Amino acid sequence: MDVFEAIASRKSIRAFTDQPVTRGQIDKILEVSQRSPSGTNTQPWRVYICTGEVKQAITDDALAMAREGKAKKYEDYDYYPPVWQDVHQARRRAVGWSLYGLLGIQKGDREGSARQGARNFKFFDAPVGLFVTVDSYMARGNWADAGMYVQTLMLAARGLGLHTCPQAAWIQFQEPVFEHLGIPGDQELVTGMSVGYADESAIENTLVSEREDVKNVAHFCGFD
Repeated sequence: MDVFEAIASRKSIRAFTDQPVTRGQIDKILEVSQRSPSGTNTQPWRVYICTGEVKQAITDDALAMAREGKAKKYEDYDYYPPVWQDVHQARRRAVGWSLYGLLGIQKGDREGSARQGARNFKFFDAPVGLFVTVDSYMARGNWADAGMYVQTLMLAARGLGLHTCPQAAWIQFQEPVFEHLGIPGDQELVTGMSVGYADESAIENTLVSEREDVKNVAHFCGFD
């Protein structure tokens, strides 16, 4: 698989099979991903990978938090803006309703929405969970570096025939992640990620989110 195919075929998978992912596969992904760029080569990322009983313990505690309404607010964490501009809000809603439409979740169906949201904490049944952090003193540029690392992880996974789902949902339920993975308190969670083989029979995996036309985001200067 060449890099263009890897980029074009990467998408957020929300239903995985139980086919195992080996330690060797993860090692290969992590090894090549260390080549991700970072400002002045700071390499600010750390990565924590879990499977088996540890992953299940994180799932159980996160689901308990969700049932008890103990989610951490994005506004408190400064992960997303407290108020979205219309163009970004429209994109969020479009992909959300596209997914819910495939799953038969109607507008106003809070129970169905909560049930689908809770699948995040089951890693969408993927066999491997992965979490990326940075030191808490890091600034915007370092978070951008971590973002490039996350993208490299996902593309490397595609190179091995694996799929992923980056999950901001873990930001609201990060306490079990830190506890069970022994993440130091001076770290901040960038994202969670599910890693595994896509369930090709799952209707939610037919979703391909829309992308803005290049002409609306690219600005050329000095070209003929």
